[in-house]
Amino acid sequence: MILALLLARQRVPVTLLEQHKDFDREFRGDTIHPSIMEILDQIGLAEPLHQLRHAKIYGPTLRVANSSFTPVDFRRLKTRFPYIFLVPQAKFLEFLAAEASKYPDFHLMMGANVEQLIEEDGQVQGVRYLSADGMHEVRASLTVGADGRFSRVRHLAGFEPIKTSAPMDILWFRLPHIPGDLPEVEGRVLGGFGAGRMLAVFDRFDYWQVGYVFPKGHYQDLRAAGLESLRQSITQIEPKLAEHVKSLADWHQFSLLSVESSRCPRWYKPGLLLIGDAAHVMSPVGGVGINYAVQDAVVTANLLAAALRSERLQVSDLAKVQKEREWPTRIIQAIQSAIQNRVLARVLESQTAPAIPWFVRAFFKIPVLRDIPARILAFGVTRVRLK
Repeated sequence: MILALLLARQRVPVTLLEQHKDFDREFRGDTIHPSIMEILDQIGLAEPLHQLRHAKIYGPTLRVANSSFTPVDFRRLKTRFPYIFLVPQAKFLEFLAAEASKYPDFHLMMGANVEQLIEEDGQVQGVRYLSADGMHEVRASLTVGADGRFSRVRHLAGFEPIKTSAPMDILWFRLPHIPGDLPEVEGRVLGGFGAGRMLAVFDRFDYWQVGYVFPKGHYQDLRAAGLESLRQSITQIEPKLAEHVKSLADWHQFSLLSVESSRCPRWYKPGLLLIGDAAHVMSPVGGVGINYAVQDAVVTANLLAAALRSERLQVSDLAKVQKEREWPTRIIQAIQSAIQNRVLARVLESQTAPAIPWFVRAFFKIPVLRDIPARILAFGVTRVRLK
């Protein structure tokens, strides 16, 4: 959506295909990082976006052994937007679509399910898609696959990502707000640790979104132990949720995310480019997936808009996109992998609630040092801007 908006602003005709009839999905990432806010500010959309109902997160809080620990504080960063902006992704996409629709070169097709790539003379020339009224085709000098971790476009192109499996999986679910819950003036992200388990809690205004982290491959064991065991495990980590978990009465209330990380060795072929999760699936560690996908879109617009407008796009132009974006992706995935394997794996293997080591607390008390992870979370490895 970001790429379509940026290209349409530069008079490049764009047809955006969305498989579903709306943008509303359960448990999509709702975090907009400072780097994205700065990009939106460049095109005058940051202030209008703030008119939507939202929350601001200035730093996640970890609760361990009855104590709280806030490792990063975005308010120390040099930016107009020293926070993570929290808004339902469906509302964010609707906002972007409304802005993009102001440009005559933007066309959005809802309920359009891509079925085939059109390939002629060794080059992708567009796609055939199925909608409610039958099969259609749209031809283009460039087809961009931005369709997520289970990318249909990637599969049709025959690209196989190299996968690495994280030591964890996540159950996502909702818990209701109940009388007695304190209203949140600011957004809140809480993390808690228990015996071999972790909990992430996000305030979504009308409900709590919860991620229950457990060792990979143990979902069936979790099911076999039953819902009461799961409810007890949640309240052991966060006792304040004791009343809330009574609403968990059926396994259909949960959505299982099998955590993995992957990256395609090649993101392009003649007439085709992959970006975002279609090119590189991110671990949820740090919540940076949306951040990197938007940065991919911005770099793509920066490098390709002129060539697309003049109809002189070359394969070498597509290679430049991967060249500029691959190394930041590889670095952040390496950081995520290190955290998963050296920190989270040990927590999940532990049979007792862990404590934050003194030297970790000491590290994050040194301003210069604690700002490093904050900058990486806020802006990624590189700070991408529109050109």
